[in-house]
Formats: sequence, structure tokens, C-alpha cells
Amino acid sequence: MKTKEEKEMKNVSNLSVPAFGFGLIRDDLLDDLLGKEGPDILYWAGKRLARRYPLFSIQEVKEFFINSGWGLLELCEEKKNENEFSLSGSVVDYRLQTKTNPSFQLEAGFLAEQIGQQKKVFAECFEHPKKQNGVVTFTVKWDRLPPV
Repeated sequence: MKTKEEKEMKNVSNLSVPAFGFGLIRDDLLDDLLGKEGPDILYWAGKRLARRYPLFSIQEVKEFFINSGWGLLELCEEKKNENEFSLSGSVVDYRLQTKTNPSFQLEAGFLAEQIGQQKKVFAECFEHPKKQNGVVTFTVKWDRLPPV
């Protein structure tokens, strides 16, 4: 028999939010509340979320992106000190097509922190929106942390 918590998680995972409602909060309301500092604040908020929800593999990160409604994350290329990801999906395409300058810094901060924690490095992430393709690419770069 499933616990109440398991049932609730199943119910929550089946919910969906219309892209318009998501966009209202993400791109309109947060823009108004955070002002010109919004992208920087969202980047650090993404890092904080990643610390709150530690994930231990790229697969778990991909699943988190899907479950959070951020889109379909794919690892495109791995290099010695850099990974490139793409983010796509209907919500991503909607935001790119309907918003003047949508920020994906929340996702970038989250990715930077997750990769940093997984690899035990200091990581930064840069977003590259591509409106014509409906895709955002992220470049995560890192440096090895000095031994403590």
C-alpha cells in the first residue's frame, strides 16, 4: 500500500501548467519584481535550488528539468573542462517566440551548481538562446577546486 506522501507525489507529477501561466510568472512578474538585476538574481537562485535538490548524475538533472517544466535537456558535447547542453521543448519554444528577451539564467545557475557538485569543481554556465531554432544551448565551464 502506498503512503500518503507517495500518492501526493504521484498527483503532483501528473499536474501541468499552461505555458501562458508559466510565462506570466517567469517572464513578466519576475521581470517586474527583480528589475534589471533579474538575470543575476535568477542565476544565483538556480544555484541555490541545485543545492536544495542535489542530483548525482546527468540523467537525474535531465529528469529534474522535465519534472520542473523547464524543458528537455540534452548533453550535446563533453570536453575536458566544458560541457554543452541543449534545452528544447514547447515551453522553451513558446518563451523564445513570445518574449522579447527571455532569461534562462535560473536554468543556467542550476546547471552550473549541479555540474560543480557532481564533478567537485567550480562551474559557471552561459546561456545561448536561438530563437529561430526554439532551442537554448548552455555551455558549462569549470576549473578544478584547489585542495583544502
